[in-house]
Amino acid sequence: MTGNVQSHHDWRKVPIEGYVDLIGPLLSRREEDRKIYGLYTGQQHENALGSVHGGVITGLLDQVIAMEAWKAADRQPTVTVQMDTRFVSAAKSGDLIEAHATIRHGSGSMMFVDADLVSGDRLVATATAVMKIMRKAG
Repeated sequence: MTGNVQSHHDWRKVPIEGYVDLIGPLLSRREEDRKIYGLYTGQQHENALGSVHGGVITGLLDQVIAMEAWKAADRQPTVTVQMDTRFVSAAKSGDLIEAHATIRHGSGSMMFVDADLVSGDRLVATATAVMKIMRKAG
């Protein structure tokens, strides 16, 4: 997400079902020490203005945050308690949008996570989330 052009072959499909599969497929790749998630956008993602709909952007950010929180919580389920999203610029239909999340802090059953979503070198949106770790009964 630093302006490096990635080949289509660098991306791997994330095997995930549910809501994200409706807007996806969700893709991932490694970049240095972090995982980047991507979505090729199309006409089905457009709002009335021809830009990528904010719901697609927030849905992707929420999924990326949840997956990174799940990994950081030793694969314990996590749920979003709160997510604040700031839209900085528009993504256009046909763009590859990319997102990554950073765990800022974890304490007991809560985790605080930030995420950025870009299109090329352009920041599209940022998000901050509070995630609850749902411990499995054991």
